[in-house]
Amino acid sequence: MKVLKFILVGIVFGIVMTKSEALSWYRIQEMFRFQSFHMYGIIGTTVVLGAISIFLIKKLQLRDISGIPIVIIPKEKSVARYLIGGTIFGLGWAMTGACPGPMFVSLGYGVGVMSVVIISALFGTFFYGLMKDYLPH
Repeated sequence: MKVLKFILVGIVFGIVMTKSEALSWYRIQEMFRFQSFHMYGIIGTTVVLGAISIFLIKKLQLRDISGIPIVIIPKEKSVARYLIGGTIFGLGWAMTGACPGPMFVSLGYGVGVMSVVIISALFGTFFYGLMKDYLPH
């Protein structure tokens, strides 16, 4: 039964990504060329909703689906790590036309080449896991 909840959330996420045109390579290209506000509006909306969600999680002391309290641990502030990580993320996004969530939606939408992007992202995540102890955090 719990799996059904995740499947339904994934379906809704896929519909929202498709209908908002967040999957559109042309919209992403417009964003990186500063030709359109469309994607910045989507990103700004998600940032605001995320901030409100974090505030409510902390304020109401919400629990996860298993009933375990959600604890948000403050991160260490480091400008360099965000600049480097953001640059790598942005380059990957610009080259592939997709960030992590829409990669899976695009694959489900029938864009088979996204499987290469997903495999590459998984490899990058695995590689980071191997190297994280040697990186400046």
